[in-house]
Amino acid sequence: MKSIIFIAAFCFCSLASYAQKGWTLEECIQYATANNITIKQIQLQKENAEVNLNTSQMSRLPDLNAGIGQNWSFGRTQMVTGLYENQSQSNTSLSVSSSVPLFTGFRITNEIARNKLTLQAATENLSKAKEDLSLGIASLFLQALFNKEILKVNQEQLLLSQIQITKTRSMVEAGKVPQSQLYDIEAQVAKDEVTVIQAKNNLALALLDLAQSLELENQTGFDIYAPEMNDVISEYMSSVQPPLIIYNNALNTKPVVKAQEYTVQSAEKTLHIAKSGYLPSLSLSLGYGTNYFYRYNLSATLANTAFGEQLKNNAGEYIGLSLSIPVFNRFSVRNQVRNAQINIYNQQLELDNVKKTLYKEIQTAYLNATAAQEKYRASDKAVKATTESFKYAQERYEVGKSSVFEFNEAKTKLTQSQSEQIQAKYDYIFRTKILDFYNGVPLEL
Repeated sequence: MKSIIFIAAFCFCSLASYAQKGWTLEECIQYATANNITIKQIQLQKENAEVNLNTSQMSRLPDLNAGIGQNWSFGRTQMVTGLYENQSQSNTSLSVSSSVPLFTGFRITNEIARNKLTLQAATENLSKAKEDLSLGIASLFLQALFNKEILKVNQEQLLLSQIQITKTRSMVEAGKVPQSQLYDIEAQVAKDEVTVIQAKNNLALALLDLAQSLELENQTGFDIYAPEMNDVISEYMSSVQPPLIIYNNALNTKPVVKAQEYTVQSAEKTLHIAKSGYLPSLSLSLGYGTNYFYRYNLSATLANTAFGEQLKNNAGEYIGLSLSIPVFNRFSVRNQVRNAQINIYNQQLELDNVKKTLYKEIQTAYLNATAAQEKYRASDKAVKATTESFKYAQERYEVGKSSVFEFNEAKTKLTQSQSEQIQAKYDYIFRTKILDFYNGVPLEL
């Protein structure tokens, strides 16, 4: 009993600790990858490709078929002797047969090779879907982090306004400022409270979007872990590499490129399969069969041979080779070959398009990252300037040398610059993560 209580307490503490810590980006991506419905559907497509490969591999094996037939004949009927007589009878036939392809114009070999390439393409498509999902999760995760920091800034501004109420009340009582200043600061507190409520709602919506994208059934208490971020520029500087370097890495690592390369190779194997229709095919077949005849209305001097004896006496075996040589097939093989050649050209064009699109996306991502970097640097300078300006306005206000309007204006500019800095920071982080995505670097914070 004590051990059960201990285990229960340990599990409760672990869950409480996890809930307090919140989900990391890596945990969100892992969970989403394991539970996303689209990923599961693409996984089934990969499994279907595995089944098709197995089917083509097993086509080399011989088949085995068994048959049982029952016929009734009336009037002139061919007897077991081969002669025709006016005799009603029944005929039971038993057979077992097998055939194996010996040569199919290399069709089976190319089908196996094509299905292997199709499976590899399906595997890369699954990897691409996981990467796309990871990038989407990272975007939602960073949006939630952004809203967390915005809420924190707004709460700090509300606290500053609340502190100023006490100071303003003292200044009013001392006769340093008029009563209207107290009313103005109280109005500002009410306005800041509304801003905090809106920020909380934005955070809740961001967490809800993230939780829904994870396919979480129970979203109650869901929260994320906010890692410490100090010098963002230097920390993520290594991700901002020239587009050509990232592109060359992406050609060797991105699933979208590899999947299309496998698709081109698969189309080439389809061409070889179509050409196999020009070649002869050879197969081996063998079988065993026997019959049982039962004649009706026989005279007393005649009798049907016993069932077992007939099966033994009427048994026969055969083995044979079958060679099929295509002579004229209404140009169907020729047209299949032409279609396969057209498909190869089309898939090669698609591969070129994938590569060009990839390079354009990397170029855009690089420019966005460098622009976000400069914007963050500028916003950092703006925060330092508005912070000093606010300190000066606060000092003047607390000694009665400025109005609430001037104080609130300085505070509003500080809040705005801080919000812009936070937005620029997370925009820069996300842009660098996009470059990491193209560079094959795992998404993590």
